[in-house]
Parts: sequence; C-alpha cells; structure tokens
Amino acid sequence: MNKKGFTLIELLVVIAIIGLLSTLAVVALGSARQKARDSKRLSDLKQTQTALELFFTDNNTYPVQTVTLGDVAAAKCLGSSGFAATCASGTIYMGLVPSEPQPGTAGYSYIGASTSYAISATLEGKINDLGPGAITASQNGIQ
Repeated sequence: MNKKGFTLIELLVVIAIIGLLSTLAVVALGSARQKARDSKRLSDLKQTQTALELFFTDNNTYPVQTVTLGDVAAAKCLGSSGFAATCASGTIYMGLVPSEPQPGTAGYSYIGASTSYAISATLEGKINDLGPGAITASQNGIQ
C-alpha cells in the first residue's frame, strides 16, 4: 500500500515550531509597544515644554496651577489663561494637551509657579539616560 500524507510526529514537530516562533514574536511585540509608549511620553513632554515657553514669552510667567494634563475637566488645552477644559478665546498655545498613552495609569502632572514648572511622567523602560521610573520636565530640560 502506498499511502500519501504526514505522520503524527511530523505534524507535532511543525506545530511545536510554529508555537515557538509565535511566542518569540509576541514577546518582541510587547517590548516594542513599551518603547513606543515611552517615546510618546518624551515627545509629549517636549511639546508641552515648547508651549509653556511660548506662554512664558508672552506673559512673563508660567501658568500657576497644579493639574493633571490631558484631564478633560481640568487641562485639555493651554490658552492665555493657563490650562483649562476649553480654550474659547485668547491666544491658544496648545489646542489639545497630550495625555498618558496607557489608559488606567496616572497622567502627566503639572505643577507651576510664576518662574518655574515641573511636569512629571513615568517611563516603563530606559531611553538614553532616562528611566525607568519617574522623570521630570522643567524649564531646565528633562531629567
């Protein structure tokens, strides 16, 4: 008898190889997602710093507030009166303030005085010399 087909052993070996490759792909994808979120956090901080410096140039002061950035009720935009839920009138420095890229985690917190500010965020991994853990953006840069 000449039967054509695969044996059970051959099928099990192929399934094991496919399982191993897909496990490696999922692990690599999780790491890439973490790095993407951290890169977005740094980009958000730099954009907010730029908007705050424009605000300071026009007003000779930073917004004197303590808010969670991106919070719909408190700090959705940055206008001439500081962070607010809406920017209806006046100069708009940032029409949509960025929020934390991972839902369910603490957002970016802003604490401002007239001559200084601090924006806090938390990195999941290490990017260059920053992280993992808490980082702070201020008028002096990101640390």
